[in-house]
Amino acid sequence: MGNALFYRNLLDSLKDPFVFVDLTHEIRYMNKAAKNLYAQGELLIGKTIFECHNEKSNRKILEIFGKMKNGLEEELITDNKKYRIYMRAVYDQYDELIGYYERYEPPVKK
Repeated sequence: MGNALFYRNLLDSLKDPFVFVDLTHEIRYMNKAAKNLYAQGELLIGKTIFECHNEKSNRKILEIFGKMKNGLEEELITDNKKYRIYMRAVYDQYDELIGYYERYEPPVKK
């Protein structure tokens, strides 16, 4: 099995949505859970993340992205009864930012 197929299968096995966005904010990859969650599904690949969010969210994305360019690894962006969403940086082997993704987790029970 080739590396690309291996990693696609690995990410598709995740039950939570996974959407990878590059440095131009273009959606480059969505796993099966993300394709099933979002109404436009796979049609979102190739569009910018800003086409999927409102203006307030877009400002937050850009703010966190700026921090990621300076080394931030992760920041909480949504915390509600259904889930918590983090924006997580992806760095290459030279510690250069190559993109980011949203990481989902269940909410913290209080």
